[in-house]
Amino acid sequence: MVKPVIVGAHYGFRDWLAQRITAVVMALYTVIFAVCALTTLDGSYESWRGMFSGGFMRFATFLTFLSLFFHAWIGVRDIFMDYIKPTGIRLALHSIVALLLIGYAGWAVQILWRL
Repeated sequence: MVKPVIVGAHYGFRDWLAQRITAVVMALYTVIFAVCALTTLDGSYESWRGMFSGGFMRFATFLTFLSLFFHAWIGVRDIFMDYIKPTGIRLALHSIVALLLIGYAGWAVQILWRL
């Protein structure tokens, strides 16, 4: 009898595509942010606050944060699956990283919507 080994495989193309899509979202946001920062900001707190007071910039920033967190999750998960062989340790590390990323998403919401 062969004991099945749980490795978390079969993500393949879906994860590759998700990595590319999240990278494009982050790159587009970087360009949008750079253009906004270079054309409308004088460096004062009020101008920064004004840039993020509109719904578009808040949404774009939050979407970028979510893309960053998902991008990081896929990368870290794949590293753990490749290099951490004991299943218990890998599960514990996956859980810690997932909880941290969820917490960071909540923190991003708090920061962006308390302006």
